[in-house]
Amino acid sequence: MKPDKPLILISNDDGVLAKGINCMIEMLKPLGDLVVVAPDSPRSGAACAVTPSAAVGYREVSRAEGLDVYTCTGTPVDCVKLALQELVPRCPDVIVSGINHGDNAAVNVHYSGTMGVVLEGCMKGIPSIGFSLCDHRADADFAPLTPYVQGLVREVLAHGLPEGVCLNVNFPLVDAFRGVKVCRQARGRWEQEWETATNPHGKHYFWLTGNFVSHEDNAAVLAAEARGEAPLWPDALALQEGFVAVTPTRIDVTSYEQAESMRSWSLSF
Repeated sequence: MKPDKPLILISNDDGVLAKGINCMIEMLKPLGDLVVVAPDSPRSGAACAVTPSAAVGYREVSRAEGLDVYTCTGTPVDCVKLALQELVPRCPDVIVSGINHGDNAAVNVHYSGTMGVVLEGCMKGIPSIGFSLCDHRADADFAPLTPYVQGLVREVLAHGLPEGVCLNVNFPLVDAFRGVKVCRQARGRWEQEWETATNPHGKHYFWLTGNFVSHEDNAAVLAAEARGEAPLWPDALALQEGFVAVTPTRIDVTSYEQAESMRSWSLSF
C-alpha cells in the first residue's frame, strides 16, 4: 500500500465471492489501493446488525500490489469495524459498499446490509458510498455501471462529504441509463410480507416476500418537471424512469420539526 495513493475500503452483504463486489474491485483498481473485507457468505437484510454474542474472525484470501482481500465471519458492519481496527494500514479515504445484487431504494435502506456498511463508515466519519443494481441474478451485468461508479468515487475522493452524510446509489435495470438524478428517499412500505406454506410434517412456516407499495404522487413530480420546475425526485421514481438514483442519506434520524412541536406538550407526569 502506497501512502501517496487513496486508500479505499470495500465491503458488501452478498459475500466475498459475489460477482458485484468483484466487478467493483476491478472498477476501483485505477483509483487507489484497495482493502476488501467482506462476509464469508451472503448477509442480505443484515442492516446495521453486529455480532455481540459470538466470536468473529477473518481470513486472508489474497494479497497483491495495491489489493488485499479478506473474508470475515461476521456481519457487514462487523467487517467494517474489524477492518478499521485490525486490517487497514491507515484510515481509508473512502468506504465503498456493493455492488449489491438488487436495489436499496426507498425504505430498503433501513434493511440493507449494503447500506449497513455505508452507515457504519459514515458514523466513523469516513466518506462512504453504497452501490446497488436492480438485478438479483448472480450473473448480473455490472459493466455499464463502470463510469458511474468510478466517477462518483472520484468526486467523493476530491470533495468529501459533509459529516453525517453518505450516498445511496441505485442503478435501474435498463438497456441504457437516461442520466443521473440526485434524489430523496421514496415514501412507501412493504405489504403482504409473508408467504405461508406447509412442511411435510404438516406444520406451517413462512417465507419472507412482499410487495412494495409506493405512497408517492409520481404523476405530480413528473408534471412539475414538465413545467420546468426542479422537484427532488423520489429514488424509486428515478429508477422506474431509467435514471441512476443518487440519494444523500443522513445518519441523524431526529425529527427536528416534531421536537419543536413537542415543546408545547405537557411532559410533567
